[in-house]
Amino acid sequence: MTRHASEEPVERTMVVWCPDWPVMAARLSGALTEDAAVRPLALVEHGEILACDAAARAAGVRRGLRIREAEARCPDLLTTAYDPVVDARVFEPVMLGIEQLMPGVQPYRAGLCAIRSRGPSRYYGGEHPAAAVLLERLEALGVPDARIGIADGPFAAEQAARATSFHQDGTRILVIPSGGSSAFLAPLPLSTLARPELTTLLHRLGISTLGDFGSLPAMEVRDRFGPDGAMAHRLAAGRDARSVIPRMPPVELAVEVSFEPPLDRIDQLAFGFRQSAEQFIAGLTDAGLVTTAITITLQSERGERSMRTWLHPRWFTPSDVLDRVRWQLQSSSNIDHGLASPVELVRVVPETVDDAADHEEGLWGSGPDERIHNGLARVQSMLGHDGVLTAMPSGGRLLLDRRLLVPWGSVPPGGEAAITERRNRPWPGSIPGAAPATVFEVPLPVEVLDAGGQSVEVGERSTVSAPPVRFSEPSGWHRVDGWAGPWTIDERWWDDERHRRVHRLQVVDDTGDAWLLLLEEHGWRAEARYD
Repeated sequence: MTRHASEEPVERTMVVWCPDWPVMAARLSGALTEDAAVRPLALVEHGEILACDAAARAAGVRRGLRIREAEARCPDLLTTAYDPVVDARVFEPVMLGIEQLMPGVQPYRAGLCAIRSRGPSRYYGGEHPAAAVLLERLEALGVPDARIGIADGPFAAEQAARATSFHQDGTRILVIPSGGSSAFLAPLPLSTLARPELTTLLHRLGISTLGDFGSLPAMEVRDRFGPDGAMAHRLAAGRDARSVIPRMPPVELAVEVSFEPPLDRIDQLAFGFRQSAEQFIAGLTDAGLVTTAITITLQSERGERSMRTWLHPRWFTPSDVLDRVRWQLQSSSNIDHGLASPVELVRVVPETVDDAADHEEGLWGSGPDERIHNGLARVQSMLGHDGVLTAMPSGGRLLLDRRLLVPWGSVPPGGEAAITERRNRPWPGSIPGAAPATVFEVPLPVEVLDAGGQSVEVGERSTVSAPPVRFSEPSGWHRVDGWAGPWTIDERWWDDERHRRVHRLQVVDDTGDAWLLLLEEHGWRAEARYD
């Protein structure tokens, strides 16, 4: 193919591709169960399979399957939620390792990056030797199945890296000679361009491969399909003029401390980590940043790990970091963490960072909110993570179900979005109108009687046996001046063990106080009072 004088030069590019990177990152993160190493693994997002390993694919699991269908095809399949943060965090050490060997790396996404081929090929005596050296480094970094493609432009190089999966000889390096990218790309399907609308339209025009599309006149393609179509046409024709733009290596903000010998006392470990906590925050300050979320990893001498992400309502100080390490150590004996031996390593990584300028004090200093926060933080540091709780409304039918207590500075399980979604559900059977002001932690036993002195009951059709006339509460008996209801809650009727049927009644006594009463298994209790 002849090159027009107006065409931009195409740069030789080396692309590193890590197949099934989300699955590999999940395994390398250490957050999976012990049997994950021997079971097929799949990552789930929005109820569908997002990625799976080779063992799962061999059993018929494919991307886009529902969880139930995937488990039917592979009964031994282990599924876990996909976390893009884990992808990026685990790929960062890989990027740093590549940059130590070959500077000038551009990340496209976790598991895929590009390097200019010219410099490494000159240093190592050719493109293939340079790729072989890079594969050795990746294997040392714990990525044994990486693939490398070298071609004219990033697009052709990426397709070359992916094409190594189809080679029978097991090679993981594919070098497309200079000027041969167009011929290499020609038989590939149009879906390679990742432009579904354009692909559908071209199929209707009888064009099914990149070679067919790339052979069309460039000016006519631009006039018909616009700038995006013209860009896709250049990619299909092997004229990808995009350059590799090296990233600026990030400043290492994480801290890691090893203890030799390992420590088994919390006070010793907290004292040994104090200086590192100060260095951690000092590093963020020097970079003009503050962190509002950190991940703490504890590793024992037996190889056990405890990993947890902690949030902060404002930003972390050295004492806050030290408190979280201590709290995590205090809870490390339970089944969720499983540390049963002395700790030999502590690592703290900032998960969320903000510009420090966005958190500067106001013109007149700190306000009441900051003083309240400081007071609560001091109390929490003395009593522990669960010593200070805040209440937030949740979803539910009973009033106690609608109150959720979370530790100060933490996000509730599932995040605020999940709590909001739960709160906005219909919840049939819940009490309408204004909620009562006083909700009893333990419902008070009461009696509700009719005019004949018999206990009021509620039938199958949610009707009372007789109008309530008086009821008792801890301070004595009261006359019922008004009542409303009942409202019936019939939860989990399909589960014999967890089935619950409750009837609720609103009453107003002779003093003007209103009460919310509930009947369950022929016993009345006071759930709340309207003050």
